[in-house]
Amino acid sequence: MIYALVDKETLKQKGVSLEVLLQHISTFPNIPILQYRNKLAAIEEKKEDLEIIRAYYHGIVIINDTIELIAHADGLHLGQEDLREYSHDLKEAVDLVRQKIGKKILGLSTHDKEEILSANALDLDYIGLGAYRATDTKSEAHVGGTTLLEAAKLSKHPVGIIGGVRMDDVFEAPIVYKVIGSGLYDGIK
Repeated sequence: MIYALVDKETLKQKGVSLEVLLQHISTFPNIPILQYRNKLAAIEEKKEDLEIIRAYYHGIVIINDTIELIAHADGLHLGQEDLREYSHDLKEAVDLVRQKIGKKILGLSTHDKEEILSANALDLDYIGLGAYRATDTKSEAHVGGTTLLEAAKLSKHPVGIIGGVRMDDVFEAPIVYKVIGSGLYDGIK
């Protein structure tokens, strides 16, 4: 399954409107989940974008980092550093986040075996794992390749593999989602 990663900075770089990308995404089969990531905008712009997403996309919507907008999404995805802002004790941090988001979906970024094993003890719905391959959008990411595929097998949570993942890649469980960002733009006219 495809986990669509819609990043506002990538939209701007590619000169594509959110509406055009969402219309394009609607032509793909099997995209049950979409994450909206916008690291730079004010809350109001993010909220407006979530409203646009809801108008065009009818699957599960995850907001990246912005817990203040959880009422407008079906779940929240946090990076390791973002989770630690709640507490350096990851279990306590997840408990604090769960108090704010309730039963909504919670995902956490992981990058290696150690982070996967730590995540196994947490009340998460999935983990993101990457970077699988080098990408243009995350130049600082450590590329794990086949080492990540082996590490993924240690996860008790469903895994979304991210970073240079292509539509035609095939992965084994527990990798459930192919997280596609830049590849979503292929074929946009």
